[in-house]
Amino acid sequence: MAVRTDAVGRLLTQAVLTALEAPSVLNTQPWHWRIDGDAAQLSADRTRQLRVIDPDGRLLTLCCGSSLHHARVALAADGVAVAVSYLPDEADPDLLAVLQYHGSAEPSTAAQRLRAAIGRRRSDRRPFTDEPVPDAVVARLARAAADAGANLHVARPQDRSTLAVAAGHAANVERSDPAYRAEIATWVRGGLPAEVAAQSSGVRPVSLRALDDEPDASIYSGQRVTDRNARYVIVVTDGDSPRDWLTAGEAYSAVVLGAIADGLAFSPMSDLVEVVAARTTLRRMLGDVGWPAMVVRLGVAAASRGAPRSPLRPTADVMDVA
Repeated sequence: MAVRTDAVGRLLTQAVLTALEAPSVLNTQPWHWRIDGDAAQLSADRTRQLRVIDPDGRLLTLCCGSSLHHARVALAADGVAVAVSYLPDEADPDLLAVLQYHGSAEPSTAAQRLRAAIGRRRSDRRPFTDEPVPDAVVARLARAAADAGANLHVARPQDRSTLAVAAGHAANVERSDPAYRAEIATWVRGGLPAEVAAQSSGVRPVSLRALDDEPDASIYSGQRVTDRNARYVIVVTDGDSPRDWLTAGEAYSAVVLGAIADGLAFSPMSDLVEVVAARTTLRRMLGDVGWPAMVVRLGVAAASRGAPRSPLRPTADVMDVA
């Protein structure tokens, strides 16, 4: 990979390196960045698309939106002004966004706070403590999603049963579809540490997707209840187009980084929006207003533990310089 040594090139390069740390479904990291002059171009890497789980590329595009938001956070933290063009070339639908350098700006302290959270971001599927998630934090996350152009539905206690039904729909598809199971197994083996994939013991109010060979612990009776004070939020967009999927990804990134900055742990529950029956259940819960794009589980992790980090792809595979 060529290296830019000019000031703008260095700033864009650093921002893109930060963008490579964005969260992605099953750690697919389905993006490719190119630095060209005073611009950074974000494209979809279709070789990383989940063909069974995500045939229309909705989650792939969402993940790329998360990477885009990470880059924008890094640039704002460094005091770099950029203009963003979304889906700028009808002839090239895989070109998702372009960040064009527009000079200097006042460094954003809010962005600096989020950038510091990027290095601490880990998906944590293990049970959370019983410490409640402060309402004030959830309200801040809702504002962050709104600033990114999406809505954040905060699940109420009475919504948990609906979320559990949606999780059940997703689990039924996973158990009954060999192609679905095979795709998950392939990506778990190739991209996720065992500690990330493993299910933990205990009954959860809303079960997580089983990523290893163990059955979902929530099907057992008589075990201790975990995640009793977890909060569930849903990133919701007005439409369901590729442009909306990018918005959802930016909002998802804003919510996750805001949660980490406020001391919370999280895990995505993408299976609830992957499976048609599960997503339909969520949409009905929302009153058929908006499109559920991502479900996020939030909570307080035990102070003594650190979640493992998923490996990143080689930089040369996901970034180049024109």
